[in-house]
Amino acid sequence: MKNIHISGSHYEIEINPHEEQSLFYAGGLIITVTIIMLFGLTMLYSTSSYGIERPGSIVGARLFYSQLVWAFIGLCGGITVFSIGYQRLAKWSVLLMIASVILLLIAAIFMPDIKGAHRWIKFRLPGFSMSLQPSEFAKIAIALFLSKYCAENIRCINKWSLKRGFLPGATMCGVVIATVILGKDLGTTLLLAATCAIVFFVAGMRLLYLLIPTVTVLPGLWYYLKNYDPERWSRLTSFLHPELLQQNDAYQLWNSILALGSGGWFGVGFTESRLKAKYLPEAHTDFILSIVGEELGLISTILVITAYLAFMFFALRISLNAKTRQGMLLGIAITTVIMLQAFINIGVVTGSLPTKGMPAPLISYGGSNLLMCLVGVGLLVSIAIETALPNFRQELLNNIWQRISAIKQKITG
Repeated sequence: MKNIHISGSHYEIEINPHEEQSLFYAGGLIITVTIIMLFGLTMLYSTSSYGIERPGSIVGARLFYSQLVWAFIGLCGGITVFSIGYQRLAKWSVLLMIASVILLLIAAIFMPDIKGAHRWIKFRLPGFSMSLQPSEFAKIAIALFLSKYCAENIRCINKWSLKRGFLPGATMCGVVIATVILGKDLGTTLLLAATCAIVFFVAGMRLLYLLIPTVTVLPGLWYYLKNYDPERWSRLTSFLHPELLQQNDAYQLWNSILALGSGGWFGVGFTESRLKAKYLPEAHTDFILSIVGEELGLISTILVITAYLAFMFFALRISLNAKTRQGMLLGIAITTVIMLQAFINIGVVTGSLPTKGMPAPLISYGGSNLLMCLVGVGLLVSIAIETALPNFRQELLNNIWQRISAIKQKITG
């Protein structure tokens, strides 16, 4: 039995010792995310401190302040979804999926391409311009929808039925993923497909059902990229021998490897990177971990990886401790999205994977991705709280309404 005090009121809530661990994991997750994000802001300041103005880009202090604004928006978003609760929010998941499709179509059809892709919706606020990446919104929408759908159809997840089973859920997710493909964002497409496959597998789907579309699609994708998309094909092949193509297709990767190698164990010093100024493109976004390695060294890079592993540990423990299947599957989905993204980014900057524009979660510059990560954290904390204190939110709301009623009575006499 635990005594809970909320604004002067006293409650006694029984907590199972196993479920109480979710509060510890939620606290560890919040601390880990805070450390990673503050480190990311610090490195973003360093990466943009060289002061070279490039036409059409946000650099210097403006880039840092822009990320601060997005961090505030993301914090508000995380608090909002935590306050609503993941179960209530999941009831609107179909509407969120529809909204994702609409936003992705707007980006693909009406927005100009940036570096060959239609990923962003640009809009201007008074004195401030912003870009929204709808595919980041789609990650949360798919996680909410698929976790709810699989939890409700867990007994028939392997049935080939147009009404139940995996087909309706897979079709809905497929529509969203198809609109991501329209924007020519292959990396996010594969990330979302992998997330869906993992959630279906955890929900009990037979591995054979997941292998069939994979074996069918990958050869066709390979053929298309090799014959009709030379730019992406060059990315898939150049990372194997970057030293031979360092002035052409592997220019970015080669300079990333140079940055990591020149840092040694302890780095050349904070803000002292040489590669970020003139040589390494997108140093503040996809390749910010290369600058971490150059300025702070291998030890700090290992600590960053350790922090990501700590995030995965706390997130998975929250997911596995969840009281409901829906909470467990949602936690798995969010953890998969964020950790796969981190894995891909680390693989890209080290030359272990083909070059792909995938930001380092909570570290790279990118408002939409930071917002997605913080909303995902809010959902994970919501899962943990509803596991350990299932009546917490209702008791808190009752307390708030009681105090509002008391204030009204005092005002009315």
